[in-house]
Amino acid sequence: MKERIITGLLAAILYLGFCLAGGYAYQAFLLAMALVGYYEFVTMTKAAPFGAPAVIGYISVAYMLFPWTLMDLTPPLSVDHMIWVVMLLLLSITVISKNRLDIKLMAMLFIGAFYVGMGFTYIADTRQAPDGHGLFWTFMLLCSIWASDIGAYFTGKTLGRNKLWPSISPNKTIEGAIGGIFFAMVAAVVFSLVSPTLLPLWNALLIGLAAAVVGQMGDLIQSAYKRIYNIKDSGKLLPGHGGILDRCDSWLMVFPFVHILMLMPFQ
Repeated sequence: MKERIITGLLAAILYLGFCLAGGYAYQAFLLAMALVGYYEFVTMTKAAPFGAPAVIGYISVAYMLFPWTLMDLTPPLSVDHMIWVVMLLLLSITVISKNRLDIKLMAMLFIGAFYVGMGFTYIADTRQAPDGHGLFWTFMLLCSIWASDIGAYFTGKTLGRNKLWPSISPNKTIEGAIGGIFFAMVAAVVFSLVSPTLLPLWNALLIGLAAAVVGQMGDLIQSAYKRIYNIKDSGKLLPGHGGILDRCDSWLMVFPFVHILMLMPFQ
């Protein structure tokens, strides 16, 4: 527990420091996190971490996290075009390798590249919000996610009786999930009370709800595929916590979801 707390504090300080700095420093830090996260995903699938298919995935992740906006550049390929090109390349490898690298593996590496890459891209986009309040939006979403995690843990410990999804995550309870939703909404409402003109109450309630429900689903998704591959943690980068994907599973789902539904008023 001591190791877990120390690692968590150091990781939080490092992350928040880069987030406060913003700009190229934050973008580079997120790119590093994304590449490590994709490496964890690749090794989980038992694929060669630096084989041709994985390298295509790394390039895809780097392309999505490249600071196009900061440099006032237009990407040569739109994201949907890039997705198609990556799909073509990975499927072609199944032919070139004569199915030694089969379509199931290519599909997993394809999913992983966009699961990780798009998730971190939306985290970066939040910090670069066009209304100039990216720090506010980033902290609001992170605090809502963390409130959901903490609320679910302590509510589940004290009131948990009914298992939420025992075949995927045996320790999670329905009571804990409800507690997580409540605490996430409270956290978002606090940000609304601090800046009501920036974040109306109704938007705060919806964002808190989304952060909890989608964040908990992100956690369950991570648990589900780790069970398939019979691993406890996605990596060992963070002692006591696992890997990047273990710590950011909720982020990778919540940030894109909130953007796609345009729940933040600046959109």
